[in-house]
Amino acid sequence: MADRNDSDDLKVFRLDLPARDEDIKGLESGSMVDRKGTIYTAREGVYQKILGDGVAPPLDLRAVSNVNFHCSPAAASDDKGGYKVGAVTATASFRFSKWMDRWLEMTGTRIVIGKGGMPHEDYARVMVPHGAVYLTTVGYGTGALLGRGIVRVRDVFWLDELGIAQAMWLFDVKDFGPFIVESDAAGNSLFH
Repeated sequence: MADRNDSDDLKVFRLDLPARDEDIKGLESGSMVDRKGTIYTAREGVYQKILGDGVAPPLDLRAVSNVNFHCSPAAASDDKGGYKVGAVTATASFRFSKWMDRWLEMTGTRIVIGKGGMPHEDYARVMVPHGAVYLTTVGYGTGALLGRGIVRVRDVFWLDELGIAQAMWLFDVKDFGPFIVESDAAGNSLFH
C-alpha cells in the first residue's frame, strides 16, 4: 500500500514492499519515496554470476522482493553471527544498463535504486516495458541516513566469493529513504 503526502508542490510516497502495480504506476517523476519491507542488492558481480555465468539465483527473488538497490553496504559481523550495516552508499546505475532487461525479466524487479540514473533511452526501451521505475538517492553523503533504515540483514549470498560490495544482500527496511523518482512507469525522466 502506498500512502501519499503532499507538501506544497512536493509529493511524498511511502511504499510497503513488495510494491504493488498500482503503487508503482502512481509514482511521479520528481516525487520523494521511502519504504518499508524487503529489498536486495545486486550489481555487476551478481549480474555476471547469474546472467553471464548461468548460476541459479540463491533464492526466488520474485517471492521475496521487487526492489533492487545498486549499492555498497558498510557491513560488519556482529556478535550474534549476523551483520550490522552502518551505511549503504548508492552506486552509479548506468554501468549496469546492459544487464537490466534480462534482470527485470528474470526477477520481476519493479523498482531499481541507485544514483545518477541510467541512459535516458533505457527507460523507454527497458524499464517501461517491465513496468519498472528508477529511484535515485538524494545527494551525496546520505549513506549513513539510509543505513539507519536497515532494520536487519536477512541474508547475504556470495560474500566470500564476491566481497562486501558485490555480494547479494537481503535487507529488511523501514523508513528507508528518501529517494527521488528519477524515471516513472511512463519513462518520464527528471534528469532528462
